[in-house]
Amino acid sequence: MDKFMCDFLVGKNFQQLAINFIPHYTTLVNKAGGIIASENLDRIQAALKEAKLKDVADIIEESLVAAENAPLDVAVIGESGTGKSSFINALRGLSYEEEGSASVGVVETTMKKTPYQHPKYPKVTFWDLPGTGTPNFHPHEYLEMVEFATYDFFIIISSSRFSLNDALLAQNIKEIGKKFYFVRTKVDNDLYNEEKSKPMSFKRERVLQQIRDNCLANLSNIGVPEPCIFLVSNFDLDDFDFPRLEETLLKELPVHKRHIFALLLPNLSYTSIEMKRAFFKEKIWLDALKSSALSFIPFMACFNGFDFPQQEKCLNLYQSHFGLDEKSVKGIAEKLDMSVEEIKSFTKSLDFWLLVKDDSIAEKAMKCVECYCSVNGGLPSTIFQFFKIYFLHLKFINTVADDAKILLHKTLEILSHRR
Repeated sequence: MDKFMCDFLVGKNFQQLAINFIPHYTTLVNKAGGIIASENLDRIQAALKEAKLKDVADIIEESLVAAENAPLDVAVIGESGTGKSSFINALRGLSYEEEGSASVGVVETTMKKTPYQHPKYPKVTFWDLPGTGTPNFHPHEYLEMVEFATYDFFIIISSSRFSLNDALLAQNIKEIGKKFYFVRTKVDNDLYNEEKSKPMSFKRERVLQQIRDNCLANLSNIGVPEPCIFLVSNFDLDDFDFPRLEETLLKELPVHKRHIFALLLPNLSYTSIEMKRAFFKEKIWLDALKSSALSFIPFMACFNGFDFPQQEKCLNLYQSHFGLDEKSVKGIAEKLDMSVEEIKSFTKSLDFWLLVKDDSIAEKAMKCVECYCSVNGGLPSTIFQFFKIYFLHLKFINTVADDAKILLHKTLEILSHRR
């Protein structure tokens, strides 16, 4: 039971609620941070202190609208053959054979930037920018040419050594106040080759450290002090440094853009799934707090009844975000050589009625209602319906996320047996 929400609804001491607000909120967000900026948290706290509930609702709504409508433009720079296109496809959740994927293995002949929109999130665009390996490369001219102000951050990719041009570009990106990250791709190929050539002395961690040290030394020597380098494989994104890259990007993105970036992360690691779960749980809580504030007097103004089609639509939306929509499940079934029915047999989120009829949801809702009634008297059904929906949405997101982890585990297990 969410004690803060119950205390809020029964109208307990708003001075104390204001004190408890930020500590409680921080328990909801993941380690990469939440979707409400610190200044807005302070504004909510101040509004709570003075019991200005309309202001509380307005600030939350303002933050949620900004998070849901934020565009995200990611610039990816690298020479042909460095794995740039594969990296873009992986972040878009597409294989190179799918329609709309970035071309892989094609010799780069153009100096034009190419946009690749995310198939599920149209406000997210990955920009494949021309490489920097031309004799006449000039960093300032390059940034002007590709319209640097368009992008939220730059990812500079190499599959071997980063070049002097990469270093010069990084310095100029820093000067214009943008973030950049060095990504060393095809690490899995390096490990494979090293193990084949030195089977007796091969040690995975030692080879990875050597690659990292070489990249650091290389960039330091050409003028990039303390570079942040991430080792990745475009075919095993859950391995190596990709989870750390995700977390770093989330932390360093503007607050209102974190939510959209978390949504697009493919379910290729347990870390990604947990990050996504945390963002949704935070949003569910904020939506509930906003509704509570808006309808504090009277409750009926905003607490709608338990509408089954609306709740099923909500579950379907969560399924889509976690790759468990009907189309995705069919694709997973084909990949695992299973039937859709087999997948349904070991997952729970695909059965809407099973989740809706969960008695524990009603029990949690009733405890909150009893807390409310002990202060205000009566048994308003609207309060019961509000808490029932609130706990049901938490159940939805937890069940969908757990199923995503189960399917990821089975996928990794089956694929490892096939190798």
